[in-house]
Amino acid sequence: MPHESGNEHQADPADASAVPAYGPARVRRSRHRRRKSALRWIAWGTLGVALVGGGGVAYAWQHLNGNIKGTDVNAALGDDRPGEQHNGAMNILLLGSDSRAGTHGQYGSGVVGARADTAMVLHVDKTHKKASVVSIPRDTMVNRPSCDKPHGGTVPAAKQAMFNSSYALGGPSCTVKTVEQMSGVRMDHYLEVDFKGFQKLIDELGGVDITTRKAIDDHNSGLSLDSGKHRLDGKDALALVRTRHGVGDGSDLGRIQLQQAFIKALIHRADTVDPLGSPAKSYALADTATKSISADSELASANKLVGLGKELKGISPDRTTMVTMPVTYDAQDAGRVLPLQKASHRVWQALRGDQPIPESATHDSVGDRTDSPVVSGS
Repeated sequence: MPHESGNEHQADPADASAVPAYGPARVRRSRHRRRKSALRWIAWGTLGVALVGGGGVAYAWQHLNGNIKGTDVNAALGDDRPGEQHNGAMNILLLGSDSRAGTHGQYGSGVVGARADTAMVLHVDKTHKKASVVSIPRDTMVNRPSCDKPHGGTVPAAKQAMFNSSYALGGPSCTVKTVEQMSGVRMDHYLEVDFKGFQKLIDELGGVDITTRKAIDDHNSGLSLDSGKHRLDGKDALALVRTRHGVGDGSDLGRIQLQQAFIKALIHRADTVDPLGSPAKSYALADTATKSISADSELASANKLVGLGKELKGISPDRTTMVTMPVTYDAQDAGRVLPLQKASHRVWQALRGDQPIPESATHDSVGDRTDSPVVSGS
């Protein structure tokens, strides 16, 4: 599949970072990114607000609402979008941005702005008892639509642009538009967390338990784990979901496998937390969570997040299917992947029809071949 002529690809801000390796042609340059948001438990801590008592309740809710950053996606995208599902099913785009704001160079220097380093489409079925998660590799070459910039102006459409350039150039609304165009699936909401927020959230939760099948040692992410059981604090959890060296083929595809395993462990950990057990701790969790996330304007309030958490409470790890959008290595660029169009269509068609993703849809994809060294929960 030929790339567009000209300098659009080279000038892409997302491409200014080091190029990851895919397949046999490994590029040994580190790229300090990646973490993953989990959405169910982000809202649960806000339940403790109701127990603060007296006149403090209204103040507490107002404070939490003021923490959350919202983007009016509907206004930005208009009516030219896939149709909504009216059977109770729901699609949420989960974003992890690589913003270094406020990290004082902890995760690498010389990186400006932010990119959607992690993108997962969460499909909740109409019963709200099962879920499917489709990871979109950040380095997938896609046809990016034209988008309105957050502060005025327009991002021109581009053929064969790197997927995460949509966020770098047009913000979360452009990423939502790109995902909707490539999938035909309407995103009802989006949630986003950055490096700093992710680490704080895990620490506030008290860590997450994982089991490794084999040792992991990645000097680029700073992660060093022996095989066996571990409770990861925020720092190590962030290192885990940023790790790619020594995992699978050393590319971003292996890192996605780690992220998917970690999310299942995080869901398992959330099920052990009693939000009503300690009002003070619950409020601290809610305060940290609402400071750490961004969302679409329809979801950007504490009570809406509480409602979402309640709706998703019944979804356990064994009822959650996780796949990577079917891709193949780009023969023209070792640092990029290309969608397998027919296979990807089957994946998105399943979500549109509120059906399970066929296992055969990912058989020929390089995205799900990696044998992850992490078992999701201890």
